[in-house]
Amino acid sequence: MMPFRVTARRPPPRVTQLSLPVEEGTARGPTAFCQSAAASALVMLQLLPIAAQTPDSTPTPVHFLESTSQSGLDFRHRHGGMGRKFLIETMGSGGGFLDFDNDGWIDIYLVQSGSHQPQGREANQLYRNRADGTFERVRDAAGASDTGYGMGCTFADYDNDGWTDIYITNFGPNVLLRNRGNGTFEDVSQKSGTDDPRWSVSAAFADVNGDGWLDLYVANYLKFDYANHVECGDKDDPSYCHPDVYPAAPNSFYLNQGDGTFREASASQGLKPLNPASGKSLGVIFFDMEGDGDSDLYVANDSTANFLFENLGSGRFRDVSTFSGTAYNLDGKTEAGMGIAAGDINRDGRIDLVVTHLDFETNTLYLNEGAGFFTDHTDRTGLGGPSKSMVGFGVNLEDFDNDGDLDLFVANGHVIDNIARENPSLSHAQPDQLFLNDGSGRFKEISSQAGGYFQRPTVSRGSAVGDIDNDGDLDLLISANNQPAALLKNQSGGSWIRFQLRGRHCNRDGIGAKVRVQAGDLRLQREVRSASSYAGQSDTRLHFGLGSLQKAEKVEVRWPCGKKQVMTALDANRLHRIQEPR
Repeated sequence: MMPFRVTARRPPPRVTQLSLPVEEGTARGPTAFCQSAAASALVMLQLLPIAAQTPDSTPTPVHFLESTSQSGLDFRHRHGGMGRKFLIETMGSGGGFLDFDNDGWIDIYLVQSGSHQPQGREANQLYRNRADGTFERVRDAAGASDTGYGMGCTFADYDNDGWTDIYITNFGPNVLLRNRGNGTFEDVSQKSGTDDPRWSVSAAFADVNGDGWLDLYVANYLKFDYANHVECGDKDDPSYCHPDVYPAAPNSFYLNQGDGTFREASASQGLKPLNPASGKSLGVIFFDMEGDGDSDLYVANDSTANFLFENLGSGRFRDVSTFSGTAYNLDGKTEAGMGIAAGDINRDGRIDLVVTHLDFETNTLYLNEGAGFFTDHTDRTGLGGPSKSMVGFGVNLEDFDNDGDLDLFVANGHVIDNIARENPSLSHAQPDQLFLNDGSGRFKEISSQAGGYFQRPTVSRGSAVGDIDNDGDLDLLISANNQPAALLKNQSGGSWIRFQLRGRHCNRDGIGAKVRVQAGDLRLQREVRSASSYAGQSDTRLHFGLGSLQKAEKVEVRWPCGKKQVMTALDANRLHRIQEPR
């Protein structure tokens, strides 16, 4: 097992090791690489180089500066359409943030679709963060440039070797790229058993049974191929079809065997829906809906009932979709689910859900009432009206203004490129939207004040959040359909604190861990997740805005294997790296 290490491009940061109290929970299923570790309880706090900031108690408006070209991000998605209007063309693609070289600076991965013919198809692109505000393409020889007809991606260290791996969803066989740790990747799709051949869009890793190994859920969309393509719309001006034209493709769940391979286990783990006709899945997220320490699963479906699977504690699930109130909207209707975000919007200690949808629907907010119940609070929280004419895909709940509550970003773009012909009030390209949380869980749209990018319509799909320059505010990556990707740098201020978790007994990424922060009157919580939004992934480091506060009085970490750690008096405006006790 390779130890976790940082390859710095700047002088090495200071590292302080503190022996801190640890509350032991129920450790479930130790892995082989942890059994030989010494029994210690060390927490490593690492202060990464950051831009100097002086937090100000005066609230500052959120403003993003588009820096796509200045940063060297030259990616343009191509769907390869030639007028036949194959449905796969309009649904891609995604991307996200990962630190593939362990240097403390997040890198970018973007998924390409390209030609319908494999010959000459453009490849996905990995961009390395130079730590100076710019990115450089990683050469194709590194092995990260898959050339399938791509849809999305997710990142995690599935083999616990200390390096972040890449999983790519395609129209066609999916691809798992194992990070060798030397700047190159190895295609282990077939060997690992994760080369799902169907039309996959989103995927997410989580350790559902607490054995220390990350499992994988893949959201598959439709049973579509070129042979069963249906012509929709006018004969002389065809349109992309509604998904009702095609049957749903079943989703896949792969249980990690701990030896580099996975076993398809949807049926044995209870992840087959009660209604086998539903599905057409686009978004997926693991989150802890009941606060019981295990990973539950929510899936957004296009025009069929959404799925919510409750983890019963051993990695077996049961379908609670209808019972929970998350299968339908307030009117009892299905909606065209695209992307998903999860977070505690009103700071009541429970994780809520936001799902993006088609126009003439709303982007729906499900408020977690506890005991496994959710209610549709869309209109009460101010999200209904602004989303009626939009088609939402990517969605992120993050603290963009560093005031302590979760704000909302939505990436918009219609799926029908000639929609204005059918309805002149609608458009293919649409402006993305930014909503600020007032602290009580109500949102106000501030897109018109957030920067020039928000005034320009695009055909956005995926979105991801991360601090690309380690300056303490959260930046945005947006992928677009048949258009260039965009990178937005956040110009906001405010105090903050950030955590990066590294597991020993638990999975190396700490996915499924929960961090609670007490600072002044703020009581905040975040979960470490792999994928969210639509077809992509945000930075896995946990970010908390603190307003004008300069310290967190108490920080509690609950690891997915059962242990708890408590730390006190941690400085703000720092990244704290916390390692699980041996």
